[in-house]
Amino acid sequence: MITSLDVKTIQKMFLLGAKSLEDEKDYINELNVFPVPDGDTGTNMTMTIMSAAKEVAALEEVDMKTLSKAISSGSLRGARGNSGVILSQLFRGFTKEMKQHEAIDAVVISNACDRAVESAYKAVMKPKEGTILTVAKAIADKAKEVVLETDDIEVILDEIIKEGDYALSQTPELLPVLKQAGVVDSGGQGLMQVLKGMNEGLKGKDIDIKAFLAGDLKKESKKAGSDYNYKINFIVRLNGNIDYNKENEYKEYLSGIGSNVEVSASGDVLKTKMFTNKPGEIITKALSFGDIMKFDFESLVKDSKNNNGSSDDAMKAKYEASMKAEEKEEKEVGFIAVSIGDGMNEILKGLGVDEVIEGGQTMNPSTEDVINAISKVNAKTIYVLPNNKNIVLAANQAASLVKEKNIVVIPSKNVPQGIAAIVSYVQGQDAETNKKHMIEDMENIKTGSVTYAVRDTVIDDKEIKENNIMGIGDSGILSVGEDVLETTLDMISELVDEDSEILSIYYGEDVTEENIEELQKAIGEKFPDVEVDVNYGGQPIYYYVISVE
Repeated sequence: MITSLDVKTIQKMFLLGAKSLEDEKDYINELNVFPVPDGDTGTNMTMTIMSAAKEVAALEEVDMKTLSKAISSGSLRGARGNSGVILSQLFRGFTKEMKQHEAIDAVVISNACDRAVESAYKAVMKPKEGTILTVAKAIADKAKEVVLETDDIEVILDEIIKEGDYALSQTPELLPVLKQAGVVDSGGQGLMQVLKGMNEGLKGKDIDIKAFLAGDLKKESKKAGSDYNYKINFIVRLNGNIDYNKENEYKEYLSGIGSNVEVSASGDVLKTKMFTNKPGEIITKALSFGDIMKFDFESLVKDSKNNNGSSDDAMKAKYEASMKAEEKEEKEVGFIAVSIGDGMNEILKGLGVDEVIEGGQTMNPSTEDVINAISKVNAKTIYVLPNNKNIVLAANQAASLVKEKNIVVIPSKNVPQGIAAIVSYVQGQDAETNKKHMIEDMENIKTGSVTYAVRDTVIDDKEIKENNIMGIGDSGILSVGEDVLETTLDMISELVDEDSEILSIYYGEDVTEENIEELQKAIGEKFPDVEVDVNYGGQPIYYYVISVE
């Protein structure tokens, strides 16, 4: 019988919860309702909790306050995607109660669960049942019930996990889209994985914290940077599926020639981030799986020469430019936008965006990424355009953590909406008036995107097969087919009406000139009264992003 948990036990339980989530992230990714190549709830939640796990594992002298701070601040800053932000808010609420005690008993657990749910619901503007929130609330309600019957924490944890599993199984009854797709809520599944890992720790499973630190979760620090000359971050589009064993082999190979290795595979995308002295060998290895889509390289060498004696002028220039930016005189207004694709980035910069956060659809930036961008813009008021519905919460969370500037989040769900919002900004108007008009104008446009399905499913009464082409609108699937051109035209037919005047096309990196000319011709024949504006977006995975106004 266990009636109290000390701080060391809780530290171990949290790390095992993080590991349990990481182990099942691919399965959780597959639960995403939309069978798109970038369905990444499991990856987002894992990266969120691992941000906290790095800090938790690195604690040398741990007490309840330092542990609570590591869990809360680590997850808040590292939060990615809506599910990751909600998970971080659950941790935030729980640790607010936890930090007030030297040990945790049944009553503290119940109170902390209540505070966790309260914090998470407050973070979401329009809470929706049938999600991770529903599962968390069921757990908190069960905890209140069980603590009246027993103070045995083993029994309590078993009971709330049983209740959480039941609540998860019922999410399809609350959200019809889950039922039609034949899946439970992916965020709720992620939360249950954390709890089950923690329960294993309570029941005696151990974890070597030093080994944990020495592996993938070694805390990124100046010391780590001093051991290696480069920090690299890149994305590979896979030629085929990469299974669990191959992913582990790849990770082990990378661990042998670097540190802080972060690897995640989702659909046909493989993401890698690490420190190393051998970037060439790593790229060669990665190319055996597919083609490089995006590559970020940072030299950590303090002088202007790297270890091969070659000049590092590019990195030096980049550093000096960022320093000069910080020295610029403060201005009244600045803009930050999330984007992906060099064409999209240039369009946004041309409209006056000060900082573009690359990530968007295929890699949701974290709360800390948004905070870092804010720190680079020397302005009293900064408008943040998430340009993705799965980044809005992270942007809001960043805004709540920045106190020295006025941060205004415009909840744009895609780049065309973000562009419409920027264009409607009026210099001289106050922030609230501008926010109102920017939101009104961006919501007047209809948008759609064209990509391919990564699995069989049924959504919006449409049967979808793996590799089908899908046209996805603001509120669901608009068209499904086997041909990109035909499916795109079908989607446009759903977007265009008698009041439509302008149709803007942003074409992706895989679209050829011949493809776009063919599409333009077909649109001209089918919608002769609509003006067509074509732009190179350069976005991966999505053939076309289209807006109609």
